[in-house]
Amino acid sequence: MFDYLYIEEAVLDHPRTREIRARFPHATAVPCRHYGEVFNPRAQNFRLQKKRPALVLARKEGRLVLEAPPGYGIGGERNYYFSHMLNCVYDCRYCFLQGMYRSAHMVVFVNYEDFHKAIAAKVGQNEDPPPYFFSGYDCDSLALDAITSFVGSFLGFFAAQPGARLELRTKSVRVKPLLQASAMDNCIVAYSLTPPPVAAALEAGTPPVGRRLGAMRQLQQRGWPLGLRFDPLICHQGWEESYRRLFAEAFSALDPARLHSVSLGSFRLPREHYKRIFQLYPEEKLFSWGLEEKDGMVSYREETGRAMEEFCTGELLRYIAPEILFPCHPGGGPRA
Repeated sequence: MFDYLYIEEAVLDHPRTREIRARFPHATAVPCRHYGEVFNPRAQNFRLQKKRPALVLARKEGRLVLEAPPGYGIGGERNYYFSHMLNCVYDCRYCFLQGMYRSAHMVVFVNYEDFHKAIAAKVGQNEDPPPYFFSGYDCDSLALDAITSFVGSFLGFFAAQPGARLELRTKSVRVKPLLQASAMDNCIVAYSLTPPPVAAALEAGTPPVGRRLGAMRQLQQRGWPLGLRFDPLICHQGWEESYRRLFAEAFSALDPARLHSVSLGSFRLPREHYKRIFQLYPEEKLFSWGLEEKDGMVSYREETGRAMEEFCTGELLRYIAPEILFPCHPGGGPRA
């Protein structure tokens, strides 16, 4: 899967580094002083690198846990995110990562224990209300778990932190580690969903929507709290019927009464991220649906975005209670 492993010298002998290297015995290992030497140079082409990215193993330093943007949350008053990885194995055309990062290489920060300590410090500041920690902001929480063993490490940690909530955001159907573990009330497995025609056109490499719902059904049957994330809403020909069918399919596969939360929000990107993505994919039809810039964000024209959110909200409330529905604030940052 990876032909090259770039490894920071400081983590060459880290146990997690050794475990990951053992999975790629034929890959060329290249030591580096800091992952930024590989990840940050300007003369890189995200579109070309995405075809054959490298894996970078590094140590995360500085602020490991950050406050989530305003309006980003699923009912909690204290919301944080952390990134054990940068970038995603999938290639969703609307994803903000391709506008935020110049490199398509994937970075794994192997010092999970330091993340644990940083999260524990936030939890310890105030036990009420419980804080929420989001792990899928800069990556997919499950897609590379067979390589990173992220899930096992953090489930074990959060099992000892019952006052904290963890969200695993994903499009992956690799749920074996979750099915093998006991369900945890304080871990929400949240799936991003778009109508199947949109997923087929814009979400390269992701499992079909039907398979994602099948994985969710398995998890729900095992007692895992689940979240549905219809974010971003994507405008396309016949979007009303597409979303109506998507909701009907989702709620025929799942028990709405046992869902933890549902969120939705229109397509949006920070201005600079949008410019970079448009330069990479100027022919992409996604960008031809009447976008406008307002307050540093590029999104659908106000009337389009409002119409989509109002329609989808009305459809969702046919299935779920209003208290578990959370609109994503337009300034809350783009999602993948």
